[in-house]
Amino acid sequence: MTRTMINPDAGTRLKDIYRHPVGRDAIDKILLQLGRSRRWVTNPVVANLPLRVLARLAQPVLGPGFADSLLAVLADHPQSEESGATGRDDQQPWWRSAVFYQVYPRSFADSDGDGVGDLRGIINRIDHLADLGVDCVWLSPIFDSPNEDMGYDVRDYRAVMAEMGTLTDLDDLIAACHERGMRIILDLVVNHTSDQHPWFQAALADPEGPYGGYHHVRRGADGEDGSGPPPNNWDSFFGGGAWRWIPETERWVLHLFAPGQVDLNWDNPAVRDEVADIVRWWRERGIDGFRLDVINYISKRPGLPDGNEAIGDLMGFRGIEHYFFGPQLHDHLRELRTNGFTRGDHDQPPRSTVRERHPDGSLGTPLPPDRTGVMVGETPGVGVEMARLLSGADRGELDLVFNFDVLEPPGRIRWDDYRYDLRQLKRYYIDTITRTGDRDRVALFLDNHDNPRMLSKVLGPLAEDPSLRTAVAKALATLQLTLPGTPFLFQGQEIGAIDQQFSSVNELRDVESLNKYAELINEGLGESEALARVLPGARDHARVPMRWAPGLTTDFSTGVPWQPGAETSTGFTVAEQDSDPDSVLNFHRALIRLRRTEPALADGGVRFLHPRSRDHFCWVRTHAGIDHWLIEVNLTGRPIRRPRNLPAADPVLTTTHVGPLLPPYAAAISRIRRTAG
Repeated sequence: MTRTMINPDAGTRLKDIYRHPVGRDAIDKILLQLGRSRRWVTNPVVANLPLRVLARLAQPVLGPGFADSLLAVLADHPQSEESGATGRDDQQPWWRSAVFYQVYPRSFADSDGDGVGDLRGIINRIDHLADLGVDCVWLSPIFDSPNEDMGYDVRDYRAVMAEMGTLTDLDDLIAACHERGMRIILDLVVNHTSDQHPWFQAALADPEGPYGGYHHVRRGADGEDGSGPPPNNWDSFFGGGAWRWIPETERWVLHLFAPGQVDLNWDNPAVRDEVADIVRWWRERGIDGFRLDVINYISKRPGLPDGNEAIGDLMGFRGIEHYFFGPQLHDHLRELRTNGFTRGDHDQPPRSTVRERHPDGSLGTPLPPDRTGVMVGETPGVGVEMARLLSGADRGELDLVFNFDVLEPPGRIRWDDYRYDLRQLKRYYIDTITRTGDRDRVALFLDNHDNPRMLSKVLGPLAEDPSLRTAVAKALATLQLTLPGTPFLFQGQEIGAIDQQFSSVNELRDVESLNKYAELINEGLGESEALARVLPGARDHARVPMRWAPGLTTDFSTGVPWQPGAETSTGFTVAEQDSDPDSVLNFHRALIRLRRTEPALADGGVRFLHPRSRDHFCWVRTHAGIDHWLIEVNLTGRPIRRPRNLPAADPVLTTTHVGPLLPPYAAAISRIRRTAG
């Protein structure tokens, strides 16, 4: 292994740090939080400052010890490193040109009237996804769980939670997806387990036994009763400290999320073997891969040292520098890919495989089993360069990662109440895509189960206007489905879903939102003010039941839905949009169909035109070096004039008439005319 180390004693300058992929992402993240441009660090005066000098100058903002913390993270991840991995077997894996669709099972469709979505409900609605044209269905957690965090606290990785159904139901769903030409992946939550998982229960029964090292469990001091200081100062993402006292064993246990979500100790090889075995078990059952929840958190710095207070204040969580890109992360992922996701020559074949889907949408025979299941990483805090280290084609680690910088503009966090400027999307995607290698892939996502709806972020109260709502929904679809990358749609995007007008905290179900509300009340805010502070970032907006048809329960269930929706709009259900040729739903269908038939749109090259234009986002998609498609989007709520020197092209799929002006939020996909000779 070749390592290029940064030596702070050799006059390291800021530009040296910024050349390091981890250093660049770390500095960019700080600039993002401060709402500052990269010019602050790339101008020659600042770039040539020694790191120690800069750290002293920035101490009022970054606090003492920042330079040491940054250098420690950089030392964990050498700038030049031979992974020793063979990379991917297939130079053009199926997921490069695929469209993924995330189902939140609890809110997708309820088959038995108990108000909770389930696997049979998904099977009953599976043709909606097939007709939409998606290539892979991703299910949020369905494993057995006490549901402290809606399934992200797993009690049994080989069982289905009772309200979702049975293993037989899941087998039927796998077969139903494969029969329709769609693969299926599951959510795998292995940074932590539920405290009801047998591993943790065995550790409580015998802390010195074989399971005592499966989690981060620390013995308390002599006479400790839990009232003293915890092992370190780390914060939980769900509020409060990240340590919980277990009186019966007189020990502390680490939980980066809810108290019942206890972190696994990935330094223990037995834990890594268990996780690989879980993956192999599901792969034999026919699952085509996994989305790996907060997978970049699995490696913690040895000794679990205190977090830097200033970094904690800046990023919102103390201790994050010790695990968001931990020292053994690459090794753990390579091992999991080899031992869990890669099928051995003597492994049992899966119970079913996906049928081939031809460009015209027709289906062929079942394909041979994939050699390696797709590995999609949820990676909070990771930027473009770290993402390339995790998912580069020659790295042998993840295939795709979610970079959450796309969701918030500089200086904003999820809980802020603001209007999202679509020009930020243009800046983000041009920067990200141009910095990503041709063999690598960007995960294109705008909505998910953990964030408010992007459509509402863009429009704010104007999202109640049906015409604007439709226009922005189609513009976002155009961005997501025609930029180079692998799109991930979240349920409801295809019908223009928006945030809900919740009127009471009693309508919220998410543990994070409820904890945030309680904290604000404890700080002295009144109930209405606390609710107003929570609603802009509440995860509940994305988790309300799918709107299948008009009516009180939107045809989601015959019973009382587990979470009430608060929307009574007309025209934004599946039933209403199904036969409307101008609907958001049918625009998604047409766009996905076009994407499948045109290699340039699915997996071609890109050339951005007029990148400095603030309001007009325009790019050309190429294939085999030839320009094929011109895509344009008006990023504003007012008409704009199109540039005069665009390639000659004929509109194929548009949201409006294409003339000298583009109406508000208009989008146009046009075929470039071939010139003679």
